[in-house]
Amino acid sequence: MARRGDEERPILIKRIKKVEGGHHGGAWKVAYADFTTAMMAFFMLLWLLNVTTEEQRQGLADYFAPTSASTSGASGAGGVLGGTALSKDGAMNSGAVVLSMPMPSPTPEGSSTGKDANQSAEETKFAKEEVEWQKALADRETVAFEQLEAQLKQSIQDMPDLANLSENLVVEVTEEGLRIQLIDKDRRSMFKAGTSELYDYTKLLLRTVAQKVQGVKNRIAITGHTDAAPFNGPDGYSNWELSADRANAARRVLRQAGISEDRFSMVRGMAAAEPLLPDSPGRPENRRITILLLREAPVAPPSH
Repeated sequence: MARRGDEERPILIKRIKKVEGGHHGGAWKVAYADFTTAMMAFFMLLWLLNVTTEEQRQGLADYFAPTSASTSGASGAGGVLGGTALSKDGAMNSGAVVLSMPMPSPTPEGSSTGKDANQSAEETKFAKEEVEWQKALADRETVAFEQLEAQLKQSIQDMPDLANLSENLVVEVTEEGLRIQLIDKDRRSMFKAGTSELYDYTKLLLRTVAQKVQGVKNRIAITGHTDAAPFNGPDGYSNWELSADRANAARRVLRQAGISEDRFSMVRGMAAAEPLLPDSPGRPENRRITILLLREAPVAPPSH
């Protein structure tokens, strides 16, 4: 027989609540759906960029622009946004859809157009100043060359040993610079016939030229010329080699007279390719040495 105390003892019932793990929830599905939707929109954008023209893309931009939506009244029906294909053959043909061109928006004050205009004006002003500066440089060089020409001619007249060589010296100012030519005459040559050996009076004439051109810093180009008479030396030695050797012989005299080596920009032989008298290629005047004082290369104008 059970005791009374046992009958009144309370009965405890333990209930265990089962909680599912986080990985079984549905929140990740929402995030994944958002991600796939965004990727789909992104690839749709890439596809539209690939199959539409510039005008069509501008039309799409105008359609979605807030300012255009309230005024244009466009609905998109029957167009790209209306569900129709871009062409009868499918998406590969992008020319079937025609979108209207949007009206150009007015340019606000202070926009890039104003900046471009100011920049263009500055560039025009700079170009004009550069042209004026280069012209002033050329004029200054021309004056210096003319003075040097007069001094050189006067020096020849003042030297008894060279006075009778005035006809062999031709000096002129050209677009290239100051051209000094030592030319042959009927009764007087600058080199011994068929060689690059200078006469003593030719060396004296070259030394006089060197003294005068030392006062300027222009670079020097020397060219040797011959007449059109054929010249056949040993081992194929021709007027080309002869004219080049004569130019180098003149350079050596100028160098010994004090002209620095770095002032020589070119030494070459042209044979009979550039005659002084084209109508008389056999004349002795075509046999000559040309010493050209080159004009300075244009440089940028000084900054303001």
